[in-house]
Amino acid sequence: MAHTYDIVIVGAGICGVAAALELRARGYAVALLDPGPLPHPLAASTDISKAVRMAYGSDEDYMEMGEQSRAGWLRWNDQFGDELYHEIGMTFLTRTPMSPGGFEYESYYLLLKRGHTPERLTSADIARRFPAWNSDLYVDGFFHAQAGYAESGRVVEALIREAERAGVALYAGQEAEILIEQSDRVTGVYTRQNEYFYADQVVVAAGAWTPVLVPSLAPVMRAVGHPVFHLKVDDPTLFQPPHFGVFAADIATTGWYGFPQHPRQGVVKIANHGVGQPLHPVDDARVVTEADTQAFRAFLRGTFPSIADAPIVYTRRCLYCDTLDEHFWVDHDPSRAGLTVAAGDSGHGFKFAPLWGGWIADAVEAKPNPHLDKFRWRSFAGDAHGQEAARYHG
Repeated sequence: MAHTYDIVIVGAGICGVAAALELRARGYAVALLDPGPLPHPLAASTDISKAVRMAYGSDEDYMEMGEQSRAGWLRWNDQFGDELYHEIGMTFLTRTPMSPGGFEYESYYLLLKRGHTPERLTSADIARRFPAWNSDLYVDGFFHAQAGYAESGRVVEALIREAERAGVALYAGQEAEILIEQSDRVTGVYTRQNEYFYADQVVVAAGAWTPVLVPSLAPVMRAVGHPVFHLKVDDPTLFQPPHFGVFAADIATTGWYGFPQHPRQGVVKIANHGVGQPLHPVDDARVVTEADTQAFRAFLRGTFPSIADAPIVYTRRCLYCDTLDEHFWVDHDPSRAGLTVAAGDSGHGFKFAPLWGGWIADAVEAKPNPHLDKFRWRSFAGDAHGQEAARYHG
């Protein structure tokens, strides 16, 4: 069976569905392919929460994007008539005094420079305002009110419904097998269900599956799994706003971050934004190991002693699509016309959900966009390393 569209998008996670909506709004006939169900249970964006922050160390480009994205989140709350984004604030705490070069220090002073009002916190402030924290261990940091979290799975569901209403052709149950090529041009997608989808432009937004479908990206893009834990706590009031918000716990040196008790799921989610475990997105099991759990319990004992032994009710290994420099990848394939790749979230992409559609559509149309130079198709020297300031790199 053959289908023809102006644009075919592979992957209905946050990048793919945001792109489908924007490209449909620009007048294109758009098909969105995904193995399904939608949202796909293994997609990184299918989760109960993702942090939304402007703090990016000294990287002013990302902070500017964070400002624009926050405005987009507030618009989506109004548009959908639902609090998909919860602006409850975020704490960034450290175990030693903040100092130049550190993620928290650079974030704090760049926020001030750009006209924001983060609140500096001493150990005494932490003990008074956030009593679940071990204020003997965490002695410095700041709270930023213009931050919070998005209910990411529900966001994707809302955007999929909106895409369907807008006339995007949704094909859940169509798994891309290969890209169809003619004379150095990508002209469509052939699926494992033996169907052909032809298009003037193909967008691959398949997350960790991207380098499987586009093997030329395998040297610069890889799948890495990170542990996620859900806890049941005895005293929920200690872990609800305003006593507890989204947090980063000396994150650049520990990787640990998390969320208050979820209003629907009734759990406290804590995860690690660190080195992770290299995995094949199809062939490898995504399991949280005993070593992961021991490291998590050690973190709890030091940081939140009252829940050090709280029951773990769910675990997940969240799969990042890492680029070598941890910047996103949104650009045309320079060796083949007709193909745009939008991937490389590197564990920090969801907060920019309101911007991804515009980025990808501008890349497809080859329109100038001040953000896209950072995300261009690129090669790396042998000493390439991750540059996302909040991430623990080992």
